[in-house]
Amino acid sequence: MLTVPNLLSFARLLGVPLFLWFLLGPRWDVAAIAILVVAGVTDYLDGMLARRLGQTSKLGALLDPLADRLYIISTLVAFVVRDVIPLWLAALILGRDVILGLCLPVLRHYRYPPLQVHYLGKAATFNLLYAFPLLLIAVGDGPVAALAQPIGYAFAAWGVGLYLWSGVLYLLQVRQLVGVARREARNG
Repeated sequence: MLTVPNLLSFARLLGVPLFLWFLLGPRWDVAAIAILVVAGVTDYLDGMLARRLGQTSKLGALLDPLADRLYIISTLVAFVVRDVIPLWLAALILGRDVILGLCLPVLRHYRYPPLQVHYLGKAATFNLLYAFPLLLIAVGDGPVAALAQPIGYAFAAWGVGLYLWSGVLYLLQVRQLVGVARREARNG
């Protein structure tokens, strides 16, 4: 349980409330961006280290996507509150997570564990975690903000597209697993 990858995931989780406070309290955007950058780096490191050190665990498999989801949700809420992104964009991303969350009891009913995170989902999260700091920078003035805006929206578009597509693939996996379980129950 106290592996390096799990400690990195715990550290990422602890950064979520601090990140939100920086964004919504004093509006220290640079500090909030720094936390997002550290979260992105530790997200990469925890998976890489878990594989290289042979420290993969069920806890790590739960903590890593949990931390990702909490950063995404907290960022979306804060960005909507601060008018960085429109509500409909946040609703698309959050709606995907709600729908997939509703699949968990179905999987549990058929005695399946939560689905493994696949590469497409990780690529979507990667794009969103790069889009968010750029979109926050784009709120400012000057040449850096002007440069950050199109790049941030490009990462956001790819991230949302991949996020929704990975959601469709997860739903297809759930459908397939439920179909197999039902056939086995009929034949068993």
